[in-house]
Amino acid sequence: MNEKHPLIEELQWRGLLQDLTPGTETLLSQSPQTVYVGFDPTADSLHIGNLIPIMLLLHMQRNGHHPIALLGGATGRVGDPSGRTTERPLLSKEEIDHNVQCIGLQLGRFLDFDPACGNPARLVNNHDWFGPMTFLDFIRDAGKHMPLSYMLAKDSVKSRMETGISFTEFCYQLIQGYDYLHLYRHFGCRLQMGGSDQWGNIMTGTELIRRMDQGEAHALTAPLVTRADGSKFGKSEGKNIWLDAGRTSAYQFYQFWLNVADEDARRLVGAYTLRDRDFIDHLTVDHDQAPHERKLQRLLAEDLTTRVHGKDVLVQVQNASAILFGRDTADALQQLQPELLLDVMEGVPRYTVSKSGIEAGRSLITLLVEDTPVFPSRGQAREMIAAGAVSLNKMKVEDEKHIVTTEQMLCGQFILVQKGKKNYYFIEVV
Repeated sequence: MNEKHPLIEELQWRGLLQDLTPGTETLLSQSPQTVYVGFDPTADSLHIGNLIPIMLLLHMQRNGHHPIALLGGATGRVGDPSGRTTERPLLSKEEIDHNVQCIGLQLGRFLDFDPACGNPARLVNNHDWFGPMTFLDFIRDAGKHMPLSYMLAKDSVKSRMETGISFTEFCYQLIQGYDYLHLYRHFGCRLQMGGSDQWGNIMTGTELIRRMDQGEAHALTAPLVTRADGSKFGKSEGKNIWLDAGRTSAYQFYQFWLNVADEDARRLVGAYTLRDRDFIDHLTVDHDQAPHERKLQRLLAEDLTTRVHGKDVLVQVQNASAILFGRDTADALQQLQPELLLDVMEGVPRYTVSKSGIEAGRSLITLLVEDTPVFPSRGQAREMIAAGAVSLNKMKVEDEKHIVTTEQMLCGQFILVQKGKKNYYFIEVV
């Protein structure tokens, strides 16, 4: 039995290989190949599900191949029916152009576009070739080569026949197939990659290349990432985890990975990081011996937050993450920016008090009993303050006559109260 191509073997152990066409390994064994992945600009940010095809491109580039990231300025105006039960809402050209620009910048954080690297990544927009093309040109040049029976057999079409699929969405596979043909002709691209839901669309491209140019092209897909229970991975409370800090803050992004279930972390650490197999195997053993230390989750959180948001931001969110659970964090708390402070305090009981009362000099007990329900009575408040069990902004207060002033507020607006070891209350002064 022939040994697997080293790159294919690596993608397999990393959990990045679902299917590939016969001959793909032979293709990759030849001179460096041009490969591509398409990204439709349905939003102005990619999300962590998109990281899987990005990692495919990255592994190809690291192994000497030439990656192309195709932005769907044209296909984004049509809408991919794959994996959907309803039709996507159509975006305006202005929205799509904006999304294309934003996604292009995000891809630069992962792929090397510098010509000096020897095999730089290339960014293309399919609107560049579809824009000047007329509808009659397209159906004459491409449509005549693709049998209707072939297109109807695709899962993305069959699954929608009962609920309804528009002609626009029906044509999507042919439009994406033409992308592959264009890149084959102009860049010598012979391998398209994507998630497993893209297999049918990719195969339409290989078929179009065979029928129109008598050429040979290949397909490779990665599994769609799911949790251990089979549910879709990449969402938190029903919301996507985005790569843009304006949609998912760096702190929320870091916390998402830190809170991944153990079983999911074991499966995903190879797919989402570039650490080698020996390192991951040893770390997994260490993790299993002390799962409470969450070593796999910390690797995922640190590695991905660094690549998506930068090393400096990682340090900030790590400091912020330690505030509620660490000791001697008063200084770090004082240094937090308002946006990050609010992220850290998400889920902490929150109350609002009048700034005029604080400016006049408010006693701590009045603040915690009358202004907010931190304590049910003054007696209990006095007891816990005397016992050293009450802190303001992570600093213990042992004087029941303590006066809260504006100088003690975080960011000039907030006060963090800690009662005992685990009970926190966040007060906003307005």
